[in-house]
Amino acid sequence: MTLTELATTGVSLPEIGMGTWEYHAGPKPLRSGLEAGALFIDTAESYGSEPVVGEAIRGVRDQVFLATKVSPHNFRPTDLRRSVEASLMRLGTDRVDLLQLHEPNPAVPIADTMGAVAELITAGKVKFAGVSNFSVIQLEAAQKALGKFSIVSNQVRYNLIDRTIETELLPYCRAHQVTVIAYCPLARGLSRICDCDPTGVIAELVRETGKSPAQIVLNWCVCQKGVVAIPKGNSVEHILDNCGASDWRLSETQLTRLNTRIQHRRRNRVDQLLRQWLPSPLQSLAIRSLNRMPRRLRRRFR
Repeated sequence: MTLTELATTGVSLPEIGMGTWEYHAGPKPLRSGLEAGALFIDTAESYGSEPVVGEAIRGVRDQVFLATKVSPHNFRPTDLRRSVEASLMRLGTDRVDLLQLHEPNPAVPIADTMGAVAELITAGKVKFAGVSNFSVIQLEAAQKALGKFSIVSNQVRYNLIDRTIETELLPYCRAHQVTVIAYCPLARGLSRICDCDPTGVIAELVRETGKSPAQIVLNWCVCQKGVVAIPKGNSVEHILDNCGASDWRLSETQLTRLNTRIQHRRRNRVDQLLRQWLPSPLQSLAIRSLNRMPRRLRRRFR
């Protein structure tokens, strides 16, 4: 597994980690991923996966880079401290390596939230601070509020067909040495990415490299400077396939073919706000409706 530095911390991360949103397969697949070198697991208090992650890392905790997230409704200092203590208990550990704010909450002053995060770092319960789904402006405000400590990462949606962050956020993170942790690096399934591949370039690269389609797509992601990826998998086979996306590189020519032949999009501000605030049941309904459309129409909404 290829390693990369987390921001400027001197700490090395596997470029392919394991996400656990909607994870329901038990500890065995996660243990298989750890054994394959994906020693970076991301979870969150809202996922419900912290207990199984704790079980998976039992006995190897010191080898694993462990990340979790605090939900926005717990951003007030007392709630945040209580939330972290509960996460530590579910994870069966006395510390987390990366504590992330799951998404912005304008109802709570960012100075209050980051002050509590700084206290947890000083106390040794948190090693590094990160954010998730923060814009450039929100990231700057959070960094200012955190004071002497650095925000080392921003976890955001990024994949071959959704390149919204390339306009502003990714250049900012690179310039300020903030690692981008890409969630949904396989979109919401390879079928969605294939919808945006009308000329079959992924299949061509599978034949040329001998890698799987998922490995091609994930390798494109980690080829981007300053980016690591946390694909999820609910089986040993799937997780090991994801791990195989590391330790090799697509050529510049192959990357160019993906960049020019895959139909990708950069979402505008209105689209981003709709995705952020649309209730989950309506999002699920929209996804089911989209999946019933003919491929030529689905491409227009990916």
